[in-house]
Amino acid sequence: MSQAPKFLRDFLVYLTAIKGKSQRTRKEYEYDLSLFFRFLIAQKEHENLDTIMEISIAHYTVEDLRDITLEDLYLFLEYCEMTRHNNAATRARKVATFKSFFHYLKTKKHLILENPADELEAPKLSKKQPIYMNLEESQQFMTGIQYSIHFERDYCMMTLFLNLGIRVSELCALNLTSIHDDIITIQGKGDKERNLFLNKSCINALHSYLKIRDNYLKNTDNKALFLSQKGTRLTRQTISKLVRKINLQSGLEKEHLTPHKLRHTSATLLYRSGADIRSLQQILGHSNISTTQIYTHVENKEIQRVIMEHPMNDLSKSTKQ
Repeated sequence: MSQAPKFLRDFLVYLTAIKGKSQRTRKEYEYDLSLFFRFLIAQKEHENLDTIMEISIAHYTVEDLRDITLEDLYLFLEYCEMTRHNNAATRARKVATFKSFFHYLKTKKHLILENPADELEAPKLSKKQPIYMNLEESQQFMTGIQYSIHFERDYCMMTLFLNLGIRVSELCALNLTSIHDDIITIQGKGDKERNLFLNKSCINALHSYLKIRDNYLKNTDNKALFLSQKGTRLTRQTISKLVRKINLQSGLEKEHLTPHKLRHTSATLLYRSGADIRSLQQILGHSNISTTQIYTHVENKEIQRVIMEHPMNDLSKSTKQ
């Protein structure tokens, strides 16, 4: 980042300090904008796009920013799709990056008079139904933990996933101080906190794990709730590998099962058990309720199946006889 232009460094600081974006989001924005500036330099100087990552953006100026047009953005998105094989979701993220960045340049820094991203549209995303486990599959998945040498820890983590629907990043960020009796404080996207009630399963699993948690401490006073064998905070990658291992050991072998699929499973089970959409939004930490509504679509599919299997569905056949 030290070699990035000052206006880009300032924008990235603004993202985290003022907008409350996570470090992960900040890095994604930095990558998108750096790649875009490299692309524009390559186009202007007729450089080979195969070596685009070697192009320096240190000397990209405010005057260069003012020359950017909507057509430049379209051309870059086409390059991302055709050459870099970015899917619609990845390109949509880049559109969001551009809209945020150029809005900042115009309204906060007053560095540009016209916003080239004003009319920029995001690629249309297909509405995919979330992949999840039903109740029986969830119960079978949990049986796979019995083979783990870290049973209490792993059982506790999977219990929190399936009962609370938290994100893997949120689980990794949990500290001992996140637990207050029967309430757990979750640090969500954009550092937004939400408090969730712990049910009996979660409380029992936490109690069992906390009794042996000190076994993971290695001459350090680590505040993380879940620790590795080395006494360090568990990473997203480690937990993803663990989910795959439990999936295999349980004999379920659910295709492409990830921590995020456990979140989908929890949300679907909650909705089917009677949770209203607003409560589900609060539990999952969605800023926009339209994100939560994918679980109502799952339920609608189930309703359609039930109606189609209604015994009266074949009544028309019997009346013709």
